[in-house]
Amino acid sequence: MINKIGKVTVYVEDQEEAKDFWLNKVGFVLKFEQAMGPNMSWIEVGPSEDEFTTLVLYSKSAMEQQSPSAVAHPSILFSTSNIDSAYGKMKENGVVVDELQKMPYGSMFTFKDQDGNNYLLREDK
Repeated sequence: MINKIGKVTVYVEDQEEAKDFWLNKVGFVLKFEQAMGPNMSWIEVGPSEDEFTTLVLYSKSAMEQQSPSAVAHPSILFSTSNIDSAYGKMKENGVVVDELQKMPYGSMFTFKDQDGNNYLLREDK
């Protein structure tokens, strides 16, 4: 029935600041952007042009008006093939990162976006 995760919506305080964070600090690409009205756009970013799954950077204040209970931050786990490189690059780009954890079951670290939301990046083996 379901064969892919299409989009994950992240509710952000400032869409332009969020777009800058994901594109210029994390290294994602802009997949789609379209105005939705005054001071709001539909913005999708993803790890690459070829990746199907995207993050939708949606205005938190707009969603609070539509559905206040929907703005809780989702838990999102990203994957990488080289955790050391990703950790170094994020630190170099000024991303707030927790300590890199190398466990018997895998290596990972948590990082924060521009609004202070936590994400986990784990190395795929």
